[in-house]
Amino acid sequence: MDTTSATLAHLFEQLGLDATEAGIKLFLSQHSIDANTKLTDASFWNHAQKAFLEESLKEDAQWSELVDQLDVLLRQ
Repeated sequence: MDTTSATLAHLFEQLGLDATEAGIKLFLSQHSIDANTKLTDASFWNHAQKAFLEESLKEDAQWSELVDQLDVLLRQ
């Protein structure tokens, strides 16, 4: 059982995105979603990223809290 505490950087790694602090800030500055769009329906995810996010939320996986955090960050 993996007991490693996941971080937003780990989530970005799982999504195949730049997980550096600068990379995360850049991604958040270039992407946003409105109040009527589900996180998983955002146009900027590729198929694999969307599937990972959907599965993480559906299974209430170790990633679900971080996915929720990402959702909030993309709406600011």
